[in-house]
Amino acid sequence: MKKVLFATGNIAKVKRFKDKLLARGIELLSLKDLNISLSVEENGTSAIENALIKARAYKKEVDMPVMAIDDSLYLENVPENLQPGLFVRRVNGKSLTDEEMIEHYSNLVKDYGVDGAIVARWIYGLAIIKENTERTYTWSKNDFLLVDTPSKVVNPGYPLNSISKNIKLDKYFSEMTQEDQESVQEQEDDVIDFIAKNV
Repeated sequence: MKKVLFATGNIAKVKRFKDKLLARGIELLSLKDLNISLSVEENGTSAIENALIKARAYKKEVDMPVMAIDDSLYLENVPENLQPGLFVRRVNGKSLTDEEMIEHYSNLVKDYGVDGAIVARWIYGLAIIKENTERTYTWSKNDFLLVDTPSKVVNPGYPLNSISKNIKLDKYFSEMTQEDQESVQEQEDDVIDFIAKNV
């Protein structure tokens, strides 16, 4: 079975891809699995650049393919100086907890939203390094709203799912069933295909 290191400390991100890759004969290993801990300065100007920075740093530590993902968030009608961009969890130099993120972004919606909602867009960057070959992939998700009233269901590691609603289903991401995800094509098959072909 192929093995790939996912350069993230976020266990929720690992779970997001683990089963789907296992079905393709690929074992996704976390930093915790290999007892690796690095401090990597993510100073790129895009999600792709930050993913590459992380993947390169961890590739120096292991003799296996490495993948890394970064993301950026953009909110309609929010002033440029308050846009999260690449710093979704870091606000004013502080790394927010899940609870602090829900509070911060709910307040942004209250301040700048219309009828308790803001149109939002995620842009993702994925980097895979295998031997000396680097591959990158980017995709976006823009079929959702951030809302000012959180769901009672919180996905640890993905706090914004509690204030994100799918437009088509009018349902919080944190409350979506497997059937809901399949109906709005949340399964990210194109991303899984890219990973499978490049590890």
